Amino acid sequence: MSEAKTPVPERTLVLVGLMGAGKSCIGRRLAQRLGLPFVDADAEIEAAAGCTIEEIFQQHGETYFRDGERRVIQRLLEQPVMVLATGGGAFMDPRTREAIRQHGISVWLKADLDLLVKRTARKQNRPLLKRGDPREILARLMDQRHPVYAEADVTIQSDDGPPDAAVDRILAALETRRQERAA
Repeated sequence: MSEAKTPVPERTLVLVGLMGAGKSCIGRRLAQRLGLPFVDADAEIEAAAGCTIEEIFQQHGETYFRDGERRVIQRLLEQPVMVLATGGGAFMDPRTREAIRQHGISVWLKADLDLLVKRTARKQNRPLLKRGDPREILARLMDQRHPVYAEADVTIQSDDGPPDAAVDRILAALETRRQERAA
């Protein structure tokens, strides 16, 4: 772990990536390191809806969920600087992506397929993975989403190592980005 004082970003850090990439786990540690609040967009969506994401999907469908997700993320981006973990599909919405571009710094946590399969197997509350073989679904999502995730301001490899190592990589990448923008 780096002992140097890390400057707090002027804009919200928005973690994007597929389910299982580590957005919540790494995000909590990143927020702690920066002395910022951590907010999980999915938890905020559930609080606003009064039910789980799985229930929203079952009762209203994915389009309805994405509309609510967009509104919640927009609201969160208008609040003071934080670390914000988004759901895997949030960054796919062009309006959400534009809001993040305007008000945040997007950080793509990129993980390989085997790691995503391993991590997502731990939870049974992932509606998209209940539609068939999780490995095939995740592979298809990677094909669809990686080109869009690649538009993120910063890309970090999320691996099976300690979450604090990923936090160190994020902070180093943010510092490099800051220096490049200042030059």
